[in-house]
Amino acid sequence: MMLQEERFNYIMNALSGRNAIKVSDIARELSISQSTIRRDIIELSEAGKLRKVFGGAVSLEQNIDTVDSDVSIRAEFNQKEKDSIGKYAATLIDENDFVYIDAGTTTQYMIPYIDPALRDSVSFITNGLQNAAALVKRGFRVFLPGGELKSATQALVGAGAMEYIENCNFTKCFMGANGVDEVQGCTTPEMDEAKIKSQAIKHSYRTYVLCDSTKFDHISAVTFSRLNNVCIITDRLTNPVYRELTAVKEVQE
Repeated sequence: MMLQEERFNYIMNALSGRNAIKVSDIARELSISQSTIRRDIIELSEAGKLRKVFGGAVSLEQNIDTVDSDVSIRAEFNQKEKDSIGKYAATLIDENDFVYIDAGTTTQYMIPYIDPALRDSVSFITNGLQNAAALVKRGFRVFLPGGELKSATQALVGAGAMEYIENCNFTKCFMGANGVDEVQGCTTPEMDEAKIKSQAIKHSYRTYVLCDSTKFDHISAVTFSRLNNVCIITDRLTNPVYRELTAVKEVQE
């Protein structure tokens, strides 16, 4: 039978290679009960060796993004996955909706798929200049909040945008995220953008977060929503624990 010290070493070695582990995985790999692994993780957490989370543990050395990359760079990543996500998200817009679309590359993939029959009944607000231009080009009615324009993300932020959104009551809003974590929730690197996202979610009846599978178990500097406040649309879910925390829709082609 494996000694506790041996289990501790195995858990820490697994974390160093994966950054996050699940109780069920380690229990299966060691042919030991999940309750034993949970107790081990609790002891290691209390000793300051790792961070215990729901269903497992994460490394204390987990990287946290603090800077948002340029929108033109992010647009090149995971295009097929973003297209599938955007195509499905567009089908969730109904007649007479009042919709908020977040600035970002994944939400931008929605716009070509929005039903043109909705042009006369649906209004959009977005803080993303590129998204606004794409919506207008397709003949939709679009409103832009005021504020400061960020060059990296082409997003409007600041007090003017916050006040504008505060007076709105959206039927649905569609958000991008730089990271999604079971403990920290939906995150983004920049404080001003996080405030805009949170404000829109607060004033929306239903919120969808659009994120490809690479965003899970990843943390950026600022949390803009807890998982139980949103529905997630993704191409593929590799960690089933998220289904226990919120609604998740996988849209693999």
